[in-house]
Amino acid sequence: MSNTTFTWRRVAAMGAVAALSFGALTACSSERGDSGSTGDASADGGAASADPGDVLVGIAMPTKSLERWNRDGAHLEELLKDDGFSTSLQYADNKVDQQISQVENMINDGADILVVASIDGTALAPVLQTAADAGITVIAYDRLINGTDNVDYYATFDNYGVGQMQGEFIVDQLDLENTTETYNLEPFAGSPDDNNAKFFFAGAWDVLQPYVESGTLVVPSGKAPASDDDWQSIGIQGWSSDTAQSEMENRLNSFYSGGEKVDVVLSPNDSLALGIAQALAGAGYTPGDGYPILTGQDADKANVLNMLAGKQAMTVWKDTRTLGDQVATMVSEIAAGQEVTVNDTESYDNGNKVVPTYLLPPQVITPDTVNVLVDSGFYTAADLGL
Repeated sequence: MSNTTFTWRRVAAMGAVAALSFGALTACSSERGDSGSTGDASADGGAASADPGDVLVGIAMPTKSLERWNRDGAHLEELLKDDGFSTSLQYADNKVDQQISQVENMINDGADILVVASIDGTALAPVLQTAADAGITVIAYDRLINGTDNVDYYATFDNYGVGQMQGEFIVDQLDLENTTETYNLEPFAGSPDDNNAKFFFAGAWDVLQPYVESGTLVVPSGKAPASDDDWQSIGIQGWSSDTAQSEMENRLNSFYSGGEKVDVVLSPNDSLALGIAQALAGAGYTPGDGYPILTGQDADKANVLNMLAGKQAMTVWKDTRTLGDQVATMVSEIAAGQEVTVNDTESYDNGNKVVPTYLLPPQVITPDTVNVLVDSGFYTAADLGL
């Protein structure tokens, strides 16, 4: 695939983005892999198209150390190969420099489209300028890439909605609207270098902060951000389970040594929840009455098993297979010179531009509803000991 062809398609895509700014875009109705769909034509009336066999798609994933990124990378690569695309899938061990080097190699190898799940959403601007100069279209995968004009599309879940679900679950479980009791809360936030983390926290904190201000929820550690904008003060770098465990241990040892009990822990994802559950176990908390409400996200297998064992109250499931499906659709549309399917043109400002985005819906999973994960094929019953 020549850079000339994709440079022309990039111009067409950016023309479509300009149209978005004036409210001209509506989401396409095409299904993945159906190039003869009834979706809208590209903004220039028909940009150059390419045979998938001539298109190399570079896929940059953050790490293999978390279950979800293994699933995401393998699923997206399988979809694209089934559609006839050539792929280069790389994992960066959560090392920013390694991810930059991998993206550079993809560019040098002649990638036509890049799908990037960034480790640090602020660190990729220089390498993406190189991609833009080569006429490469860039899709940010699940994590927004900030501080650059050279990210064309973004696909993710409703991340603010994820946090809302966690906050609303806590409100419902403790009946905070009607209770006269007070409860001890310890809030956590995600990695400060992950743009999604601020949305997760904002969604939850907008629900919970009024109860903190009223005194219904008390934060003995004092680690209650004054506003959504202060979320990084309680962020756990790299979404590390070990760091979350150490932080929770410090809070329990420092603020709960006189017999006080923590009633609820706001954990933005399952990786942090694993570490927090370990800290709770070390402090003598056992499943059953009096065990804290612990939230999570991702429906990782270890956390679903923890839910079934009474060590975690809920997780927010983002069926990442649907994210891969959507990104595969976007890749196919780009290669076909079609207008790219998005459904949000207002929410995701990366500091340089509002990035056209496709949002997917998340779902709350509790111990009573884990069969949804089996019925969907995400896990087998044997995986979960059911």
